[in-house]
Amino acid sequence: MFSINKTNKGNPYLRFLQLAKAIQNLPDAPMLDANENALLEAIALRWFEQKPMTVREAIGLSNLGSPATLHKRITRLRNRDLVQTYSQADDKRAKFLVPTEKSLAMFNDYGKKMNAALTSAD
Repeated sequence: MFSINKTNKGNPYLRFLQLAKAIQNLPDAPMLDANENALLEAIALRWFEQKPMTVREAIGLSNLGSPATLHKRITRLRNRDLVQTYSQADDKRAKFLVPTEKSLAMFNDYGKKMNAALTSAD
């Protein structure tokens, strides 16, 4: 028989997932499918860790789609001004993906909304 564990409400990770989903479904959030969102988050996280992701690495994220599909998703994210590419001056072969000011502002806004929700939940 299935029973509800009352301690689940105190699980911080599950609360985080719940808040993240609610924030991403707000009317002012960009309309991204789950895989586009996961790709954008992966790019932003690598940038945040100061190890920007290359286009080649992004296209290799097979859990998010085929290389052709991922290339289309990168193009859509670029067209929506959520990611941009750059090359290093000494090596133009590798293109790196980085979040734009627009996506960083979006993540900052998500963080503020999440903090507000956590504060009001206490």
